[in-house]
Amino acid sequence: MWIILILVAIPIIEIALFIELGGWVGLWPTIALVVITAILGGLLLRMQGFAAMQKLQLSVAEGGDPRGPLAHGVMILVAGLLMLTPGFFTDAIGFALLLPPVRSGLIAWIGPKLAAKATFVEPGMGQPRMPQPDQPIDADYVDLDLEDDPNRPRGNSGWSRPPE
Repeated sequence: MWIILILVAIPIIEIALFIELGGWVGLWPTIALVVITAILGGLLLRMQGFAAMQKLQLSVAEGGDPRGPLAHGVMILVAGLLMLTPGFFTDAIGFALLLPPVRSGLIAWIGPKLAAKATFVEPGMGQPRMPQPDQPIDADYVDLDLEDDPNRPRGNSGWSRPPE
């Protein structure tokens, strides 16, 4: 239901803004503003996108939690898509998403809501279930400490232990 409302409301808002701004400054300045904001948005997206990618790579290389940099990267991508879409309302939302405090606030607000809705699907069952706290997790594993195992991964790929 919300998606339909958004898909109807945003074009109406954009049309109203085009009419108002076009009546105030004229047709060609309005078109120029749309093109300038798209170019500026693309440049900002490129700069911040590269910075977000570097933070993500650094976090992974240091063995840290990549969720924060990944969430910021996704929001920067959404910001870029909004700014490349013609319109002043979507540009304003896109530019707001390029501000790190805005992204952090949205992550802090949306993160717990998404985590609360997380469900797990058991293989072959197709039925979602909520995880139960303090319950054992059934998983397969390989003991990498076995020195004489011929199938033990060798080398220093970053995903395996280096030979001792």
